[in-house]
This record gives sequence, C-alpha cells and structure tokens, in this order.
Amino acid sequence: MPVGIPESSSLKDLFSLKGKVIVVTGASGPRGMGIEAARGSAEMGADVAITYSSRKEGAEKNVQEIVEKYGVKAKAYKLNVNDYADVERVVNEIVAEFGKIDGFVANAGATANSGVIDGSTEEWDRVIRTDLTGTAYCAKAVGAHFKKQGKGSFVITASMSGHIANYPQEQTSYNVAKAGCIHMAKSLANEWRDFARVNSISPGYIDTGLSDFIDQKTQDLWRSFIPLGRNGDAKSSRGLTFTCSATRRPILRELISSLTVATLSGKGSPA
Repeated sequence: MPVGIPESSSLKDLFSLKGKVIVVTGASGPRGMGIEAARGSAEMGADVAITYSSRKEGAEKNVQEIVEKYGVKAKAYKLNVNDYADVERVVNEIVAEFGKIDGFVANAGATANSGVIDGSTEEWDRVIRTDLTGTAYCAKAVGAHFKKQGKGSFVITASMSGHIANYPQEQTSYNVAKAGCIHMAKSLANEWRDFARVNSISPGYIDTGLSDFIDQKTQDLWRSFIPLGRNGDAKSSRGLTFTCSATRRPILRELISSLTVATLSGKGSPA
C-alpha cells in the first residue's frame, strides 16, 4: 500500500502537532526524556497524556506545567507496563478522554543494578519485563487502536546500549532489552506498514537523573568515552516529537539517533 505524500509544503505545518494527541510513558520526572518529549509535543500544539508508575505528584506537577505553559490539554495516568491488562485499560481510557491517539512514545523503562552472575534471576526478569516486554505490551495495545483508525506513530526509546556492550558497568539485562527494542521497532515497522509508522531512538548517556546513584569516578570514566566530552541534555529529546509529525510520513524504518553524545568507541553508559 503506497504511503501518501505530506499534505502541506509548509515546513512549519509539516512539523506541527496541532490537533494531535500524543502519549508519553514514563514522564513523571522533572528532567527526564519522557517529560521532555511531552513538553516538545505540547510546544508543537499536541494534547498530551503522560503516564507514571509511582510518582503521582511529579506527574501531576508536569501536567499542570504543560497546561499552563503551552495551553493544551494534558492528563496523567497511573500505568504498570508489566501488566498488559493495565496497559490496555490506560490506552482505552486515553482514547475515551481525548478521542484518539496519534502518537505513542514508549519511554518507560528500568535500569540494571548488576551483571548476570552477581545479579538475581528476579533482577534479570525485572529489567527484561519492564524494558522489553512492557514496550511490547504498549505496542500491542495502541497498535490495535492505530489499525482501527488507519494511522498512528509509535516511537520506542531504546539506547546505544542496544548496539554496544557498556564498560565498566555490568548491565547485560539492560543491553539485551534495549537491543530487543531496536529490533522490535524494525519488525513492527514491517508488521504495521499499511497503517502506522514505527521508529526507535538510541540515545547515549543523557543527564536524566537515573544514573545519579553511580559513583562519580565511574561517571567521569563514561564522559571520557564521549566524543563531545559531556553528557547529553534531556531537552534534546524534545526533537523526537518530529517522528509523530506529518514530515515523517514516508519513514517506516528504525531511526537511530545519538542525540549528540553517542560514544564512538563501543564504551559508554545507558540513557
């Protein structure tokens, strides 16, 4: 089935998200990639639904900020991506509240605390289930909606850790999960080729606060592997909203984005 040509020749209109509804999971933090993607979507005119796992206060604060600053509709939903029934419930509630979903950013995830030998099997399952299976659950639930309405855009937050083996931290579960997310995007792009777009982004080390528990010596080592010599700013992830705009209509394959700080050496840190 041929993919249509964008209806407008105006660059501003091509990037506009006015009239669209964008969902971003894992957007309860004050400076993470999730909230920045939500801010970027709202800035481009979209109504926004964000989800949180446990930080209700943070999510509601983010919603208030989005409404007041950008003048769009926004709402927060509690979501457990590890439970498909809950994912399906939230997707249905968002459609009922907003009328539709045009774009879905699967950003919710978990970091690894140990390697394969020292880590427990429960720890392995936690990371794989959240980062990989949780993303698949989101795809299944919103994909059914996209197919019914005949269009949609699904964006997966993967990581450079899906392409490389990080050093010195031991986080095989995280690397495996993110590699799976990258191939999931490629596979879904083919599976959904007649009705939706699917892309993934692979950021390098981004200052989101998720790795603040890592000792300073290790963080300094990470930075020494980054060509620009610094961490990425989460604000750069606002740009991923263009994958939900009309200008991305021809793109049906995986998008790999280093967000300016991807390591070239095969060493580095997760997003």
